[in-house]
Amino acid sequence: MQRRHFLLSGGAAAIGLASGRYHEALAEEHLRVGLVGTGWYGKSALFRLVQVAPVEIVSLCDVDRAMLQDAAQMAASRQVSKKTPRLYGDFRKMLAERDLDLVIVSTPDHWHALPMIEAVKSGADVYVEKPISVDVVEGQAMVAAARKHGRVVQVNTQRRSTPHLIEARDQIIKGGRLGRVGQVEIYSYFGGRGGSPKTLEPPATLDWDFWSGPAPLLPYNEIVHPRGWRSFMAYGNGKLGDLCIHMLDMVRWMLDLGMPKRISSTGGQFQGAGGTIDITDTQTATFDYGELQVIWNHRAWGQPPNPKHPWAATLYGEKGVLTAGVNGYDFTPYDGKDPVSRDVKLELDEYPEDRTEKDLEKHVAPAIRAHMRNVLECMKTRARPVADIEQGHVSSSACILANVALKLGRTLTWDQAKGQVVGDDEANRLLRRPYRAPWVHPEPADFS
Repeated sequence: MQRRHFLLSGGAAAIGLASGRYHEALAEEHLRVGLVGTGWYGKSALFRLVQVAPVEIVSLCDVDRAMLQDAAQMAASRQVSKKTPRLYGDFRKMLAERDLDLVIVSTPDHWHALPMIEAVKSGADVYVEKPISVDVVEGQAMVAAARKHGRVVQVNTQRRSTPHLIEARDQIIKGGRLGRVGQVEIYSYFGGRGGSPKTLEPPATLDWDFWSGPAPLLPYNEIVHPRGWRSFMAYGNGKLGDLCIHMLDMVRWMLDLGMPKRISSTGGQFQGAGGTIDITDTQTATFDYGELQVIWNHRAWGQPPNPKHPWAATLYGEKGVLTAGVNGYDFTPYDGKDPVSRDVKLELDEYPEDRTEKDLEKHVAPAIRAHMRNVLECMKTRARPVADIEQGHVSSSACILANVALKLGRTLTWDQAKGQVVGDDEANRLLRRPYRAPWVHPEPADFS
């Protein structure tokens, strides 16, 4: 399938990307985009892309017809052509058209692997949510598929494209002001819930069987859809898969770290135990790099120690301390000279749509736009994006392995070359979750 060059050829196009605003005259042909999963972050990603590139939203896919219709109306109003996209309930039918340049996969976590793999097989490049997978082998297969088919795959670990975090990395860390880092704490003190949500019949507009897909077919409950699925391990990896991955990935990017050598974890449900919600409300995980330990802690109850940074990283260096997160960063040098405090810069004047878009995280929108610009440039050059699928796999796998370590109650030693836990058959069996028929678990060997 011949790839279009859409806006990314010529100096004028580069100016268009740099300015971040759409100018139809810059492109003879629009980037053709499809979205799988039209919920909260699906729309956030899609409409940030619309803000920075001349795109045609060709196709939308969702197993909830009501959400699909709402997204279609929004897409028609936001794209220049005002056309209503084609609508699908099955991503396989959408991808069988083989007419998309970029596919955004923003489903619940248990549905990331199969649509992403089918998208690259169809000839499209992909923007996929984090964590890339719910188990390690899924992630290995996703990397193998992207490489075999030569596709650009960007993971939505958009801390790598957050303007104030790029500044902190370049000026404080790379600039030598922090010095050698001896320890890193990463953490989330966002709230959560426990208990047993009421069991209900699924909405008439929702195909619950398809929504469940390769995950177990459990009773529908009052919070699971569209956003409460994060409270259940059947569909994700708890707070580590949702929040730790962002901060671990950010630290790996800032410090040029790969996969940790050893991973351990402790925790449990200490405030909300005894219900069908089965993610931990309290957990510590240690990602051991030998001379450096990155220590995660979450507590979904109580108050954050630092209200400005309830979800962030603190890097302890020989010359000072850097705390960095979505709300900004603060650098405190030990000698007291020239501390730096930077807040996130919103772009509401440049992008007034951000002011009124429902559920948009306004403080994250600039990072998503920059992340989209990066993948667009890489679609032109065929270079690997800043959050390439392999980087997403490393960060996702480390968090997944922390949950395995918690379940088994022991430290895991990881062999990155073999993609296995060293000397632990029980742990290695947990690298692959069972799939519910008729869905078939992808394997790296499928793309050898």
